[in-house]
Amino acid sequence: MKRFLISAVHKSSGKTTVSIGLCAALKHRGLTIQPYKKGPDYIDPMWLGQAAGQSCYNLDFYTQSHDEICRLVAQKSRHADISLIEGNKGLYDGLDLDGSNSNAALAELLKTPVILVIDTRGMTRGVAPLILGYQAFDPELQIKGVIFNHVGGSRHENKLRAIVEHYTDLPVIGAIHRDPALDIDERHLGLTPSNETHEVDVKIDTLRLAIEAQVDLDRLISIADQCPEFPSVSSHETPPPPSTETLKIGIARDEAFGFYYPGDLETFQSEGAELITIDTLNDHKLPEVDALFLGGGFPESRMAQLSANTELRAQIASAIDAGMPAYAECGGLMYLCRSITWQEQKQEMVGIIPADAVMHDKPQGRGYVRLTANDTLLWPSFGDEPEVITAHEFHYSRLENITEPLKFAYNMKRGMGIDGKHDGIIYKNLLANYTHLRDTERYHWIRRFLAFVRQNRPLIRS
Repeated sequence: MKRFLISAVHKSSGKTTVSIGLCAALKHRGLTIQPYKKGPDYIDPMWLGQAAGQSCYNLDFYTQSHDEICRLVAQKSRHADISLIEGNKGLYDGLDLDGSNSNAALAELLKTPVILVIDTRGMTRGVAPLILGYQAFDPELQIKGVIFNHVGGSRHENKLRAIVEHYTDLPVIGAIHRDPALDIDERHLGLTPSNETHEVDVKIDTLRLAIEAQVDLDRLISIADQCPEFPSVSSHETPPPPSTETLKIGIARDEAFGFYYPGDLETFQSEGAELITIDTLNDHKLPEVDALFLGGGFPESRMAQLSANTELRAQIASAIDAGMPAYAECGGLMYLCRSITWQEQKQEMVGIIPADAVMHDKPQGRGYVRLTANDTLLWPSFGDEPEVITAHEFHYSRLENITEPLKFAYNMKRGMGIDGKHDGIIYKNLLANYTHLRDTERYHWIRRFLAFVRQNRPLIRS
């Protein structure tokens, strides 16, 4: 299994744009590329998947066991010519002092060589002790090459190459010169999602051309080809879906809502659900579905269009009021509120949740969370749920002007949620939270949700 991991010295070194360009360049050579992203991020995987032409899967120590991560990579890379794993933050950064959830730890778990991206702005000779320190910090780690980014020009590049060649034993795989055309616009949660960028293919092609001209792809492929044997993985048995009856799940997927894990969408289908896309901006009629799934995204960036679609908003409100099962996360939660306020503008939303979603300049909840479920959680239990659910949140909004008492499904052990103590608003058959769940071997939330939908299907169809 050919593979390599792209990491960096620190956050915002440009490793994502490098990874996107690499996916596109390798694909352009006729190779099948399987991308992965470390952590719970949604936006970077959307770009990587678009560039590779393959869904990008998240690898996350917080929500997955080591065995599950290995199984996922082994399964999804079976038919790939080469796998690219993009790290998050810096190579050795992580939650724990021992680095057990760092990019380095992931590379060691997957026995994967590391290519280090270095932002060289303002650097010349100092690049050598930096590289030597990263090598010495963990001698077992396979750092196999460096890619210089934001290089100031040919003279700067020649100096850097000479310094690295003189002081270290690492090859310089590439030197990408500073070019504003390579930048991807950012927003408060990171890069602008590819589902909102109409010129995404043009941007990816620009990155591809830069990589092809400035990175030694043959050397990179050779490094990937010399990987140690992939760690052996055991099989994992999961119970069969509870029913062969197909459920129709309406899922909001458009420029306002697009934060979904590809693995979760595949699990919906394997568990007996058909996903029916709902364009909340342009569809004026709710399709015939058994339930709703309103994921995360940037509803504030499209709030005028969302508000203008009064017909769909009214139909969603009526369906939830009539008892249709629904699940909403973060942006979907905001959409179900009375209104969204952002940049001194306020627009009406669905109005099922008796609160206003107000955007702020700083994050109101950010990072990994730990939840415990109350007895009020609507979804049935299969007896294998963890006592503590691990997940994540990242939101700049909070609920204000709450006019009615709220019923909650979760207690927060770590994180902010709705009010720092609770998350998971329950209204009839709706569950809406700021927390983003991920279906893993530790917590099969999709199975629970679909079982709940099946329980209520007679009510919906009556």
